[in-house]
Amino acid sequence: MILKALRSWRERRAVERRAIPDPLWQLTLLRYPFLAQRSTDDLAELRRLCSLFLSTKEFHGVAGFEVTDEVAVAVAAQACLPVLRLGLAWYDGFVGIVMHAGEVVAQRRFEDEDGVVHEYDEELAGEAMEGGPLMLAWQAIAVSDDPAEFGADAVYNVVIHEFAHVIDMRDGLADGVPPLDAAERERWIGVIDAEWEKFCARIDAGEDTLIDPYGAEAVEEFFAVAVEAFFVAPAAMRVEEPVMYELLAGFFRQDPAG
Repeated sequence: MILKALRSWRERRAVERRAIPDPLWQLTLLRYPFLAQRSTDDLAELRRLCSLFLSTKEFHGVAGFEVTDEVAVAVAAQACLPVLRLGLAWYDGFVGIVMHAGEVVAQRRFEDEDGVVHEYDEELAGEAMEGGPLMLAWQAIAVSDDPAEFGADAVYNVVIHEFAHVIDMRDGLADGVPPLDAAERERWIGVIDAEWEKFCARIDAGEDTLIDPYGAEAVEEFFAVAVEAFFVAPAAMRVEEPVMYELLAGFFRQDPAG
C-alpha cells in the first residue's frame, strides 16, 4: 500500500513537471487526426502517459537536429497510443530515443546459405533495437500544417511501427509474438502465421492492401505494419483484416474502430 501510494505520488509529480501545454496538445491532435478521434477519456489518459513518457525517456538530436517540444510530444503521443491500456512498463527496456532530421543509411551484411557474404546499404526511417536506443527520422514523422495534405499516406506511421517492435521484443525475440503465456502464445502463433501467409499471397498476386506490403518481408514486420493500420486506420483495418483486428484488439485491450 505504501509503495503504491509512493508510486502514485511520483507519477503525479512527473505529470506536473512535464505537463503538456494546451496549445501544443491541440496542435498535435490536429496534425495526427487518428489521435483526435479517440474518446475524451482516452485522450486524457494518453496525455497523462505522454507526460510520464517524457519524464523517463531521453531524446538526443543528431547532426544538429533540435528536439523541440513539438517533436518530443509528437513522438510521445504516437508511442503511448499502443500502451494506452497496457501501461508504460512495456517500454521500460530502453531510455534513449535518437532523432535524425532525415533517413539514415545503415550498412548491412549477411551470409547466405552458401557462405557468401553480401553487403548493402539500407535507408532507415526508424529502427528499434533490444535494449535501445530507438532511432527515428523526423522527416518520416512530421506532417504538413496544410489540412489538404492530411492523410496523404494515411496508414504509414514509423513511430507506431518501431514501438510495435519494442513491444514484440520485450521477451527478447523479434518474432511477431509479444510476451504471452504458453497457451496464448500458441494461439497467437496459429493466427498470425495463417494471416501472414494469406497476406503474402495477396502481395504476390499484386493486390492492393491496406497494410503496408513491407509486412511480407517477415512475420515480425507483418506484426508491426498491422499494428500501424490497427491504430491509424482502424475502421478500414476491421473490414479488410478482421481476424488480425480482433487479435490486436484483444492484446492491446482497445477497440479503436468501435
